[in-house]
Amino acid sequence: MALAAIDHSGPIPSVAELLVRAARIGAIARERARETEAARQVSAELVDMMRDEDLFRIMQPRAYGGYEYGYDVFVEAVSAIASGDGSTGWVYSLGAVHQWLIGCYPPQAQEDVWSRNRNAIAAVSYAPTGKMVPEQGGYRANGRWSFASGCDNAQWGILAGIVPFDGGAKPAFFLVPKSDYTIHDDWHVMGLAGTGSKTIVVEDAFVPAYRMVTFADMLTGNAPGAQVNTNPLYKQPMLAVVPQCLVSPALGMARGALQSFVEQISGRTTRGAVAGGNNRMVDFATVQMRVAEATASIDAAQLMIHRDVRETFETVSRGDKVDVDMRMRNRLTHTYATKLLTQAVDAVFLAAGGSALGLQHPVQRFWRDIHAASSHISLNWDAVSAMYGQHTFGLEPKGQY
Repeated sequence: MALAAIDHSGPIPSVAELLVRAARIGAIARERARETEAARQVSAELVDMMRDEDLFRIMQPRAYGGYEYGYDVFVEAVSAIASGDGSTGWVYSLGAVHQWLIGCYPPQAQEDVWSRNRNAIAAVSYAPTGKMVPEQGGYRANGRWSFASGCDNAQWGILAGIVPFDGGAKPAFFLVPKSDYTIHDDWHVMGLAGTGSKTIVVEDAFVPAYRMVTFADMLTGNAPGAQVNTNPLYKQPMLAVVPQCLVSPALGMARGALQSFVEQISGRTTRGAVAGGNNRMVDFATVQMRVAEATASIDAAQLMIHRDVRETFETVSRGDKVDVDMRMRNRLTHTYATKLLTQAVDAVFLAAGGSALGLQHPVQRFWRDIHAASSHISLNWDAVSAMYGQHTFGLEPKGQY
C-alpha cells in the first residue's frame, strides 16, 4: 500500500490531518505485523512512510521544521499506529518522543542533529551501563547500551552515563552519531519482537560536552534547550511526560485488541460440545461482559493519561513548576494505566478461544506485546506504587520521578 508524497512547503498540518495519517500507517502496520515480527524490526520502508507523513515532526522544534504540538497529540498518533501493530507503534513512539528530548539539548547539539538532516531521529538507551570518561572538551565513550528500540532506523543514539560533577557523580544523557557506534543483534524475544531493541556498542568515541544533558536538569524541567525552544512544551519535567512514550503504545494495543476481538467474534459460531455447537458467540453473556470490561478499562486509562498530559502542560504554561505531588501522580498513572490496558487485552484474549491462538491472529500478538510492554522497568507497578506510597506517608521515595 503506497502513500502519496506530502508537500512539506505548505502550512503546518492540523492535528486532525496528522491523526488521519497516523491511522493510515496503523492500517499498513496491521497488514505487515507478522512480517515485522519475523524480521525483528520495523522495516526501513515503513519508517520512511512515517517520515514522509511528517509524523516525527509532532514534537520537533519549529526551528528545525517541527510542529511543536504537545503530548496530547503525540499520545493519539502513537495509539493510532500501535492499534495496528504494537511493535510498529512502539518504534514510532520512541522515535517521535526523542525529537522532544533532542529539543532539550543545547542549541549546538540540536544543530548537529538536524542542520543537515531534519528527518534525523534517535534511539535511546536510558540505563547508564557504559563508561563516559571526562577529557578536554568532552567525554570519551566506551561500552554497551541495551534495549535501544528502533536503532536500525535511527541516525543518532542517546546513551546514558555516570559522570563526575561537583558534589558527586550524576547520570547524564549523551548524543552520539550512528557513525560512532555499531549495533549488536541480540533481540530475540516473545513480545514486542518487531521493535529491534538491540544493543548499541561504542568503542573509544569522543562526545563533545555540549552534546550532554544532565538527568537532574531534565527531571526538573530545566533543560538547556528550553532557552531557545521557548514553547512550554520543552519545560516539562522529563519523567512527568516522557513515559507516555511507553504507555501510548499500550493504549493503542488495547484498542487494537478490542477491535480485532469484536471483528473476530461478530460472525462466529461455536463448534465445541461444551459450549454448545452452532451457538453465536455474541449471544454468550461472558463474551458480552469481556467486551464491557475491556472497554471500561481502556476508557479509564485514556482519561487518566490525557488528564495528566493536559494538567502538566497547563502548569508549565502558567509559569509554575510541576511539583513533586504532580510528578508522583503522573508516574502512578503511567503504571496504573498500563495495568488497566493489560487487563483489557487479557479480557478479550481469554474470551477469544482457540482460533485466536494462530500466529496470524492480531489478538494473540497484542496479548504478547502488551505483556512485554508492561514488563518495562518504568511501568513496573510494584516499584512505582511503593514509591508513591512512600511519598504519601512522608518517607523518602525510592525510585525516579
